[in-house]
Amino acid sequence: MTTETKLQNKKLALFLLTLVYGFNFIDRQIVGILAPFIQADLDLTNTQLGLLIGLAFAAFYTVMGIPLALIADRYNRVNTLSICLGVWSFFTALTGFAQNFWQIGLARIGVGIGEAGGSPPSHSIISDLYPKEERSSALGIYSLGIPLGIMAAYFASASLMGKNPTEVNWRKIFVVLGVAGIVLALIVKIIIKEPIRGQQELASGGQIKKHKFRDNLSTLLTIKSWWFMCLGIAMASFSAYAFSGFQTKFIRLLDPEFDFRLVVILLGIINGIAYAGGTYAGAKLADKYGKKSVSAYALVPAAAVAIAIPFVIACLWSNSVVTHLICVIFLLTALGAYLGPSFAIAQTLAPIHMRAMSTALFFFVLNMIALGFGPTIAGFLIDFYGSNNDPLQATRMSLTTVSFSFVLSLLFFLMAAKTLPKDWAAAEVRNEASA
Repeated sequence: MTTETKLQNKKLALFLLTLVYGFNFIDRQIVGILAPFIQADLDLTNTQLGLLIGLAFAAFYTVMGIPLALIADRYNRVNTLSICLGVWSFFTALTGFAQNFWQIGLARIGVGIGEAGGSPPSHSIISDLYPKEERSSALGIYSLGIPLGIMAAYFASASLMGKNPTEVNWRKIFVVLGVAGIVLALIVKIIIKEPIRGQQELASGGQIKKHKFRDNLSTLLTIKSWWFMCLGIAMASFSAYAFSGFQTKFIRLLDPEFDFRLVVILLGIINGIAYAGGTYAGAKLADKYGKKSVSAYALVPAAAVAIAIPFVIACLWSNSVVTHLICVIFLLTALGAYLGPSFAIAQTLAPIHMRAMSTALFFFVLNMIALGFGPTIAGFLIDFYGSNNDPLQATRMSLTTVSFSFVLSLLFFLMAAKTLPKDWAAAEVRNEASA
């Protein structure tokens, strides 16, 4: 196989993995986008809605990620990914047939279990396709699946709305997306080839030495920078998930007469441009300045979070939909910038045979805190504040309260910047010794 063919295969694999990650976020985001209509149709409280977006999904997503990562670290990662994609797409379609809270809750649990097998094998595959000096950029491109998936979710919602955008056939949207995901699962299985595990660390042929799982796990969990980066992205995402989960609800409360289809289209465009742009730029900046100092992999996310803080407050306390959307542009640009560097560190610091597990554990902490409790606590606080305030004010107060997690995120990323040089050097020595 020529070098050019290998490069093309590598790019095609990265493209398909990014597309799969996009479907991951389409299926996840669509509940938040369609929240007002699902809530009205199934007569849900804000707390129940928060559970659907958050804890009911995240609890199984995070817990199941660990055994599925264990499988990916031992067996064929492409098979693991394609099967899991098919499973979560099936349950996405099944969501469209739910008639009450318990039925839709069980469907979301199924989606969460399937999606748990998405990123761990994908991150591991990418780490075997790209060297550590290019890993942030590659995982930054992979992370584009988040904004592009969210954009696609908004566009799919807008295109499948009826003539009256206030009357949305949310069930049809879930079924269409589920069927499309099953087709993609077949494409992934056929096209992506399983790479040699640890091939980037192999200097000249040879094989990667295996170590006991317990020893690898013990090593991983004692790396300070791994924990600081994990908690940094978790605390930032805690507020981000809460914000995105109730954003369409907030906008409808802010101006009930504003064209909802237009709002959905604009949010799709903003995610596709601002969030994607921030994700790509953050990854590139981290790789660029990381060549001079590896602390850049933490300082870039820290700067992004610092920029996000004033804009999230401005978003929530703006008095018009237009002002809100303008502030969202700057907010999402900042929020995208910490994704690639954080995911790259989770892979680079991990022992070679723990890379899928590293992502699973990283996502366990990240999503249990952020996805599990962000929307759930926000929904609870909306009901709590709503006892003495109108719905708009209650939503503002709730989302403002959870946004203080950005401050904690900033502190964790700054702590990571101090410990990264030592932990990065130790990881290089450890992985070279394994080759």
